[in-house]
Amino acid sequence: MISSTSGSVLLVEDDPNDVLLIQRAFTKANLPAPMQVLDNGEAAVLYLSGQDPYRDRHQHPLPSLVLLDLKLPCRSGHEVLAWLRQQPELKRLPVIVLTSSQEMGDVNRAYDLGANSYLVKPVAFNALLDIVKTLDLYWMNLNQAPTLAHD
Repeated sequence: MISSTSGSVLLVEDDPNDVLLIQRAFTKANLPAPMQVLDNGEAAVLYLSGQDPYRDRHQHPLPSLVLLDLKLPCRSGHEVLAWLRQQPELKRLPVIVLTSSQEMGDVNRAYDLGANSYLVKPVAFNALLDIVKTLDLYWMNLNQAPTLAHD
C-alpha cells in the first residue's frame, strides 16, 4: 500500500504567472501544504511514477492532491489524467482540474477520465483565494482521503 498522507499538493501548470498567483493564494490563505510545481505533463507522469529525477520521495513526496491544468506541453492534462487512472497504485489519487477552459467538451472529457472536480481559473485574485481556501477546507481537511494501493 502507498499512503497519500504527505499533505502536499502537486501543481501541474505551465503558465508561470498562474503558478505565481496560485502560490501567492496558498501563502495568503496561510495553508501549510507544501507544493511541488511541474510545468508539463510528461514531468507530472515522471513525478507521480517516481522516475528520475523524482525518485527521492522525501524530496518529491507523493501528493495528497493534484491540481492539473489541461493545456500543457509534452502531455496534455487529459493525457496525464488518463495515464494516472490506469495506474493501480495511483488511480485513487484526488485530481482537481484547474484550467482556463470552459469548453463542455473539456469538462466532460475530464470527468470521463476520472477527474474528481473541474474548476475554471478565475480572473480576479480574490476569487482564486476563495477557491484555494475551499480546496484546502474540503480536500485537505474534510474529505476522507483514500489509501493508494492495488485492488
